[in-house]
Parts: sequence; structure tokens; C-alpha cells
Amino acid sequence: MPVAGLPHTARSPLQQRYAQVRARSLELAAPLSAEDQCVQSMDDASPTKWHLAHTTWFFEAMVLCPHSPGYRPYDPRYFYLFNSYYEALGPRHPRPRRGLLTRPALDEIHAYRRHVDAGVRQLLLDGPAAQRPQIERLLVLGLQHEQQHQELLLTDILHVLWCNPWRPAYLPAGKAPSPRAAGRTPPRRWLSRPGGVAAIGHADKAAEFAFDNESPRHEVLLRPYLLDSGLVTCGQYAEFIADGGYQDASLWLSDGWARVRAEGWRAPLYWLNEDDAPAPQPGGWEVFGLGGLQAMDPGAPVSQISFYEAAAYAQWADARLPTEFEWEAAAGEPGFSQAADSVWQWTRSSYDPYPGFRAQSGALGEYNGKFMVGQLVLRGASCATPPGHGRLTYRNFFPPQARWQFSGLRLAKDD
Repeated sequence: MPVAGLPHTARSPLQQRYAQVRARSLELAAPLSAEDQCVQSMDDASPTKWHLAHTTWFFEAMVLCPHSPGYRPYDPRYFYLFNSYYEALGPRHPRPRRGLLTRPALDEIHAYRRHVDAGVRQLLLDGPAAQRPQIERLLVLGLQHEQQHQELLLTDILHVLWCNPWRPAYLPAGKAPSPRAAGRTPPRRWLSRPGGVAAIGHADKAAEFAFDNESPRHEVLLRPYLLDSGLVTCGQYAEFIADGGYQDASLWLSDGWARVRAEGWRAPLYWLNEDDAPAPQPGGWEVFGLGGLQAMDPGAPVSQISFYEAAAYAQWADARLPTEFEWEAAAGEPGFSQAADSVWQWTRSSYDPYPGFRAQSGALGEYNGKFMVGQLVLRGASCATPPGHGRLTYRNFFPPQARWQFSGLRLAKDD
């Protein structure tokens, strides 16, 4: 996407990056109709149109309004509609009612994006020199924020399409992101880790971006442990189901078992069998993904499971989930496979601040710190994560009952 009035060769790396990320959001939305983009299928998800607007609002509210003299907001009413959870920036439209925002129309949201993009381009050309470092830091954060919403755009629309009785595909199966199979279901191979003192967290190098929840870097003491070299596959998880895993209360944490009974869980969220599939495959499960309904691939990583399901499977397999520190200490070492590009991996670690963590002042302090309670950490990345967005220190987090993300597991044991 060329920057208007600026030759491609004259753009700075940040200008190029900005154009690429912003264009990617529109590319992800392009296969969807205007009707698709307005639907909110559950409280935890947001409409595609809202994602496109909210990421634009972030640049307007956090960058342009504070740092661009003379900038005029596209529509001041948008500050109420597209603020997500920033108390410091004023009241907001209730999250569960985002699907009611049929107005402004999709073409107005596209016009809003163009307006803000023009403002950012102008700010990068002639913004206040003294504020340049802060402006660039905010823009980088805004791009990382937009990439997070690009992943949410895919996981949210997957749930929307799942709720449609036709079970339509977002893209043809060969073109849609999906968890990467490691081939035939392999025998489990345990990697032995010696334990000891491990340095955890981001090293705070000025040239590398990280979210504030990845710091400060600190030391933890690990006991010797074993870690599965790969992810639990659909075939392995199907054995858990066939063995009565969803009927055996002894395998489940109390809150998880209550969810199983109250919500009728009997398989991962997007699994169907002959009894409930609109076009059943004889003798097996089908799995709904961004490419539509497909026969279950036994070698693909199991996905769309909650922390409770991951913990129950680990109990059934006579293992446990790794802590996030065990995961990070082993990731990148020889033999450790499928660290990213497939599914986020549940850990047994609560989403807590690292020792010495301090939230930033102002609105940016609300980005991560205020969510550090009642959630579990996932590590790695998924097939929906934008390339280059993840790191081995990245800390994703969700409540334990969440099962609509590309979330799976790898096993650990004490050595």
C-alpha cells in the first residue's frame, strides 16, 4: 500500500511497517461480507468492523490527539464507540453490545481508517521533533496492538461462522490458516531438562519490542523436569474422549467439571461427530476451522480447548501442564518442536506480574497490568498469529474456561 505523496523508496522503515500492518487488517477482512463484519456471536468476541475501527481509534486517541498539533478527529463520537477498556480515556459502548453497532457503516469505518492513516503519515513527516522518540514508541505499540487484533479478527469470525448452520468457510481449505500437522501421530518423546536457575523474561534490548508484561527479566529456580517434544494431537485427544474423559469427574478440576456438566462439553469446541454434523464423515470426527468442516486429522495439534480440558487430558495421560517458566527455559533448545505457528499452549501458571513489574502511568498502564488476576498464561503462538509477532517471552492470557482460541497443549512431568 503506497503512502500517498511519498515515493516508496523514501519511506522510513517505520512508515513501511505502518503501511504493511494496516493493509494486512483490510486483507484479512476482505473475504467477509458487510453482514459478516457486523456480527457479534458472543460477549468474548467482537465484530470484524469493530476490530477495524478500534485499532484505528488506538492511533487516533493514543498518538494523534496528544502529539499532532491541529489534528481534527474524524468523528468525536467514535471515542465512545471504539474505546475498549481504557478508563482513563472516558466512557465506552458496552462490550457485549458491539454487535448492535450497525452504524457507522462499513464504508465509513474504511473512511475513518484512511483519515487516521493520513494523519499518521503527516505526523511522521513533520511532527514535533522533541516528541519524535515517544511518537515512534507509541506507533510501534499501536502496530503490535493491531496485530493482536488481526489474530482476534480471525478467531472471532471463526466463531461467527461456526454459529451459522451452513458452517461456511472463511477461505477455501487450502488457503485458510489452520494448525500445522506434524505428520502421522508420533510416539510421545520426552525431553529431559536439568532444572536449576533460569533467566526468564524479555531482556529489554532497545532494538527489540516486547509488551510490558514480559519484563522485568528475572531468575527462577526450576526442578528437573520432562517436557513433551511436541504438541498433543487430535488423534491422542480422541483417545481421551473415547476412554470417557468427559465423563470421569476424577480427571477434572472442580470448576472445570462444573463447566462440563453445565455446558455439556464432550469434545473440543469445533469438533462434530456423526450425531451432530450436517454432513457427517462415517466413523470419525469432523473439525470446523477457517477452511470449513473437514475430517479430523489425527496428526494435527488439538485446538480450541480450555485450560480445564488441557489439565484434564494431562491428568488422564499421567502428566501435567508445564509452568510458563519451564516452557520458556526449554523453547528454542534442540528437540523442542512446534513452539509457534500451530496453537497457543496452556501452562499451569497464573497470569501474575513478574517481580518488580510496574504498570506505566496514564492510559497505557491499563494495557496489561489490570488483567493480572484470574487468568492463565499460554505460550507460543498460533496459526492465526501474524508472522513475526510472537517471541519466546510472549505471554498470552485467557480465563481458564476460554475455548474459542487456537489453544492446545504440550505435556510435562517431574523428572
